[in-house]
Amino acid sequence: MMANDNGRTASDNRNPSVLEASAYTHEAKRVRRIIAQGGNPSELLDGHSWEERVGIDPIINRRVFELDPLPSPAQVLGELPLTPEDRQLVIESRDELRDVLHGRDDRLLVIVGPCSVHDPQAALDYARRLSAVREELEGDLLIIMRVYFEKPRTTIGWKGLINDPDIDGTNNVKKGLLLARRTLLDVLGTGVAAATEFLEPTSPQYISDAITWGAIGARNTESQVHRQLASGMSMPIGFKNATDGSVKAAIDGCITAAQRHTFFGINHEGRAAAVETLGNENCHVVLRGSSHGPNYSAKDIEAAMTQIRSVMPPDSACAHGLIVDCSHGNSGKDEIRQAQVVREIAQRYAAGEQGITGIMMESFIEGGNQKPAPLDQLVYGKSITDRCIAWPETDALLHELAAAVRERRARA
Repeated sequence: MMANDNGRTASDNRNPSVLEASAYTHEAKRVRRIIAQGGNPSELLDGHSWEERVGIDPIINRRVFELDPLPSPAQVLGELPLTPEDRQLVIESRDELRDVLHGRDDRLLVIVGPCSVHDPQAALDYARRLSAVREELEGDLLIIMRVYFEKPRTTIGWKGLINDPDIDGTNNVKKGLLLARRTLLDVLGTGVAAATEFLEPTSPQYISDAITWGAIGARNTESQVHRQLASGMSMPIGFKNATDGSVKAAIDGCITAAQRHTFFGINHEGRAAAVETLGNENCHVVLRGSSHGPNYSAKDIEAAMTQIRSVMPPDSACAHGLIVDCSHGNSGKDEIRQAQVVREIAQRYAAGEQGITGIMMESFIEGGNQKPAPLDQLVYGKSITDRCIAWPETDALLHELAAAVRERRARA
């Protein structure tokens, strides 16, 4: 397997117990075979379930088959740890990000990368390309790579690398968790900081130590569970406007996440725990358009910032500015239109428009997208979720954004 820029291969620091945990147990395979044949595992498997032993088998888990326990977060982090260089990158990039969000650093934040990671090797390939540009433009742009493993769905569809790493419906979550963490380690090894969307309330325990920026998506921005989760995260979190366009929902998320909370969760040993948080003062709003159309115009941004500043402290990250997601509803998920949106934002930023702290764009090695399928059936480096801007165009856009920052400074 290829080594990353730290000289570490994806197999380094692995204990056999974690590797074995990535495969289904013999019992889990039996359950899957029975289901595939149309049988009922609870009727055909030997032995008694714990529900039977405690006398509640007729009334719970009637539609659940518990296949395999997951390794604990402590086990995974202990056996797939960050290197000292990784930890320093996370620390420094989070500090830089906070400075940008609060206006202490005049660089433009750019969160860029694949809509979702489905091929770890292609993600590492992309990270290496991005690393070179990041280093070249670091005086003007704070570049963080999208490394998204969980995909929210309006109805059904591929739910991301963690949920279904083989892209074949087998849903080997254990394998997905480990693969996601290895991918993050490899990306950090190129010197690029990582961003992700937090969807499942348990998965952050396995990967959040490697994340510099987190997102709460449009479908979850009103969720109490996700607002509480954000209140305990160690990095800045962006709340996207709701799918109907409501900016208030995202603002309410920032307000809520800034407070202390106590809620159900798990600790690093995987045990149920009451989680008590201190609150996250580095939350902010992301405008991503809506089912009604785009919301990235100067008028939209001014209106959003007026609404934000009417309720948020003036020294907060949220009140300083917002992030524009150039994909999703702001471009109709069309990569050609998305590039046009990026260029329009660059021009307005160069001219001195206020309220824009950063942008997001979806980009991969190849442009467009393709239908999900096992890796050997796919075009390398092409999205299986939303349409992405191709790398050559991405490279050009990053340089245009950096030039916009320089022009803005010259006007000041």
